[in-house]
This record gives sequence, structure tokens and C-alpha cells, in this order.
Amino acid sequence: MSNRKRIAAIVTVYFPHSHADVVVTKFLEGFPTDAGVLPPRVDVVSMYVDQFAENDLARGIAAKHNVPIYPSIVKALTQGGKELAVDGVLLIGEHGDYAWNEREQQLFPRKFFMEQICGVFATSKRAVPIFNDKHLSWNWHDAKWMYDRARELGAPFMAGSSLPLGWRNPWLELALDTPVEEAVAIGFSGLDIYGFHTLETLQCMVERRTGGETGVAAVTCLEGEAVWQAARDGLWSREVAEAACAPIEKKPEGPMEQHCANPAIFLVEYRDGTRGAALMLNGYVTDLAFACRSEGTIYGTEFFLQPGSPHAHFSYLSLNVEEMFVTGVASYPVERTLLTSGILEAGLESRYRGHTRVETPHLDLAYRSYDRVPWRPTGTRPLVPLVAKDVSE
Repeated sequence: MSNRKRIAAIVTVYFPHSHADVVVTKFLEGFPTDAGVLPPRVDVVSMYVDQFAENDLARGIAAKHNVPIYPSIVKALTQGGKELAVDGVLLIGEHGDYAWNEREQQLFPRKFFMEQICGVFATSKRAVPIFNDKHLSWNWHDAKWMYDRARELGAPFMAGSSLPLGWRNPWLELALDTPVEEAVAIGFSGLDIYGFHTLETLQCMVERRTGGETGVAAVTCLEGEAVWQAARDGLWSREVAEAACAPIEKKPEGPMEQHCANPAIFLVEYRDGTRGAALMLNGYVTDLAFACRSEGTIYGTEFFLQPGSPHAHFSYLSLNVEEMFVTGVASYPVERTLLTSGILEAGLESRYRGHTRVETPHLDLAYRSYDRVPWRPTGTRPLVPLVAKDVSE
């Protein structure tokens, strides 16, 4: 029998360019990278799909690769039996027809999926690695429960977005224990869906500062003119933000205010005094970026993602997840995503309360960044060619 690890894919919905497509499809058909298409080292052997879209891909790709789609998460993990029958789990709880709350957060069932997964682990008296796509949950209680439950069961756990594994222009990686006084990440789009991406861009860099991560004391969300006034008041650095935007090629001429009618910002007060900010500039940029001030010098970089198929930045994310499935060791700390999940919730709570400062004593999460991850691009732009036309379209 093959000794390749057997993986269950538990997804909300699977349509062209969905997160299920850009992750699970790569585990089935290969990972396009700058070095070529790398074949999978593990086998997807079962799926659970919560919702079937009109343009569903799950049924076709499952049939193509002889992967059964089961009617429940439990059956997908046990392959129709009574005990855990897989060696790893992909939890892709992104996209789909799910409700929103009054804070404009979409209520994806990631904790519910995790409860089902961990229930099978507990009754089988065996735990295997889990990857959760994007933030853990829309609320801190559920996010922390997911983190604690994985630890309690001894399940290696990874989570997060592809942003930390994108290309960087110019290439920048802070050495561990780099002094960081203040930092700004640049983003765009909705505060829930892309606020997380922007905050994780911030977090994957500032966690490498002197002493490592210490947690967050408070978060404030501002919008509109209050964002620019906060810069004038010294709450975030316009100089650092402009250094972050400088490498972005696709942006209009002139200052950001001329093109960004309704800016938004999350001001992040770290417990060690470091100041962070996630500045959302709709109308000015459609890329993400980062800059920080370290001992009087400002360093900035664009976080570049491939703007179309095959979405190769998801290859590097998926390869690091695959590494965990093969070795049983997480490729980078899940605490990064746990903390970012809490920062995002606090920021949206601040907005809901009328842009007030929200203290976060519960975000006293200290951890150390890993020195390096097993798989990542090192260039400033992808060498992977874009697919002219997707066969799925």
C-alpha cells in the first residue's frame, strides 16, 4: 500500500477561482511555482461540500480524480466508516451563501466545521494536521476555541492567507529581532474580507521584531476624514505609509487623498509600545504593501499576488500546508492568524461602536516567529505564466 498521506477536503463551496478551487485543485493536479509545476506529495481521498453553486466544480473534479464526495464531515473524515481514516484535513470555509451580521462580518461556519473535525479526532483517539483557510472565525471566542481545541487534541494546526507567501517588491524580510518602532500595511476592498489580508500582511512582518510578539493592547478603526486627521495628529505615519505605497506600480498620480474618497484604518497598539496600522485605500491601490521604521530607517515593500490563474501565490501557501501534512510540523505559527483574527474583530467592533478605541486585554498573546518557512518565492514578480483562458470558465 502507498505510504502517501491521505487528505480530506472540507469546503463550503467549490466554484471557479473560489478558495476551494485555488487550494484543493492544486492538491489534486499540482502546484504551479516559479520552478515549474510541482506534483503533490499527498492524496486528496475524500471531500465534503456544504453548498453546491450553479457553476460548481466539485462534482466534476472529484469524478476526474476518483475522489468521493460524502454527505457529512464525519463521513468524509472516516471515509464512510466509524473511525478517522485520513492523515490531514483542509478546512476551506470561504465563499458561499452565509449570513452577515450588523458588523458586516460574514458568518462562515469554520468553528462548526472544526467542531465536527475535532469530534472525529476525539472519538477516534487520534489527531492529524489541520489547515484552516484565512482567519479562524469572525469572533474571538470561536477563534480561541479552535486554537485551544487543536492544542488539547495534539493536532498540528496552521491557518491564514496567502499574503505572507506572495512575492515582495523589493524583496524584504526582516531578520528576527529587528527593532521596529512603527509599521503600516496598505490594503483595499472590504474591511472584513480584505481587512484580514492587510492585517496579516502587517502581522507576518512585525512579529519578527525585537523580543517577538507580545500581543495587542487596543485597536481603533477610523474612516473618512478622520483617517487623514489621525495622521496629522501623529497616530500613524504618513511617511511610512508612502514608503509602503512607493513600490506599487499600478496607482494614479497625485496624493492618496485625491483618489481615496473613503479611507479606513485599523490602528493597532501593541503591548510593547510598537505602533501598527492597516490603511485601506480604495480607489488608490489594488495591491497590498508594508513599510516600517527601524532605528530611524524606513523599509518598504509591495506584497505582490499573481492577478489571475493559476493564482500561484496559493501554490506557496499550499506547499507549506502540504509540508505540515508530510512532516506533522506546522510551517509557521498559527498564533499569527489567531492574533490577527482578534485584531480584525476588535477593529470591526470599534467601527460598530462609532469608531471608539477598543481595549483588548484578551489579546495578550505572545509568540515567536519562525526563522524561515519551507516554501516561498524569493523574487519580486512571479515567473509562472498566466493561464490565457481557464478551462473551467
